[in-house]
Amino acid sequence: MKIDQIDRQILTLLQRDANRSVGDIAEQISISKTACWRRIHALENNGVIRKRVALLEPTTLNLPLAVYISVRTNQHNESWAENFQRILADIPEVLEVYRMSGDLDYLIKAVVTDMPDYDRLYKKLIKANLSDVSSSFVMEQMKSTTELPLDHLP
Repeated sequence: MKIDQIDRQILTLLQRDANRSVGDIAEQISISKTACWRRIHALENNGVIRKRVALLEPTTLNLPLAVYISVRTNQHNESWAENFQRILADIPEVLEVYRMSGDLDYLIKAVVTDMPDYDRLYKKLIKANLSDVSSSFVMEQMKSTTELPLDHLP
């Protein structure tokens, strides 16, 4: 899908607030509501817009402690990976998981209430037969955004 300047403007506005009405977006970028709706629908159908969500504040939901968990394993086979994915799926505090290159096998982002809550998460996680687990706790969040830069588009 070719993304033009109008699509970029739509995406910028939706990334900042996906709750905006089609009419509001159309007015802001000077196109008709129908044209705006068609463009948004095309962006969704082509997988450019993956999902629209509400971003919740972890601290108000009693999840003030963010943790990045580095995982190494000596198991590099399909059955281990499937079991690991099942274990991760059953831990709602786990927000993101990445399979990494280099010395680290996996990087996990999670949120917890406190250290005892992290210990409960850790005990669930190690059921995956991991060889090394190292955790780093976020002391200060200096930048957090879900907005992707759009200036890399051709």
